[in-house]
Amino acid sequence: MPGKFCVSLTCATDSPDKATVAFVVANAAVASDQETVVFLSTEGVRLAVRGAADGVAEEGFSPLKDLMANFAAAGGKIYVCSPCFKKRKLDDTALVTGAVIVGGAKLVEFMSTGCPSVSY
Repeated sequence: MPGKFCVSLTCATDSPDKATVAFVVANAAVASDQETVVFLSTEGVRLAVRGAADGVAEEGFSPLKDLMANFAAAGGKIYVCSPCFKKRKLDDTALVTGAVIVGGAKLVEFMSTGCPSVSY
């Protein structure tokens, strides 16, 4: 029976290693038939904008842009913290595939029935 899994990410290009590993784990979760959400908050919301992950390629890992695209193509969802996104005055017309701006209630709804999570 498939379950749920959440990856919380609070960084972007300010910590490319953490951002990359977060999406590696998210890809593993969705490939394991888990309904998977990556929740981007604080600085992590910057990755929701097309082009932000371009050029991030940690040694030993696929480029972050590819990891994010593969995650979305596999059915993964990217929740983007609305207040964090607005605070940074980012362009909500340029979201990456799979990203949706949500309030905290949406994350609570997703996790309320029991959902393991990891944070980066």
